[in-house]
Amino acid sequence: MSTQDKSIHGECIKDRITQDMKKALAAKDKVKLSVTRLLKSEIRYKEIEKGSELSDDEIISVLSSSVKRHKDSIEQFEKGGREDLAAQEISELEIIWEYMPKQLEEDELSQIVDEAIKETDVSGPSGLGKVMKMVMPKVKGRADGKRVNELALSKLKGGGSMSE
Repeated sequence: MSTQDKSIHGECIKDRITQDMKKALAAKDKVKLSVTRLLKSEIRYKEIEKGSELSDDEIISVLSSSVKRHKDSIEQFEKGGREDLAAQEISELEIIWEYMPKQLEEDELSQIVDEAIKETDVSGPSGLGKVMKMVMPKVKGRADGKRVNELALSKLKGGGSMSE
């Protein structure tokens, strides 16, 4: 994570969530209050599990897990025809995104995947695991794993970075 990201999202993520929770309480914003309480609870649970305060990257991991759960819930609610619950999950997800690092643009992500394909010297879908193992730590919190997987797989099927 860059120094700029740390100053924006670093150790103050937890503080920002606490401040936002207080503001939501004062403004009687039930959705934001609920989400910030949930995030604080998830972070606190991980801190207890670890036995110490979480680092910036660990907090982003907690947030990423929450994003993934919300996306899965949205998908399930939409499949089940529960647009009301899907809409609620979407509004909660938007709040969580406020605390996440800026997401990588498609071309930035594509470049990282191309570099990983070159470095691992793999070709074909069988090399996906090696590429993912190299890419995911570099994009942690800044790109969805499913998006990375689909991009890497399409590049590997298309002959890797040589197809660019």
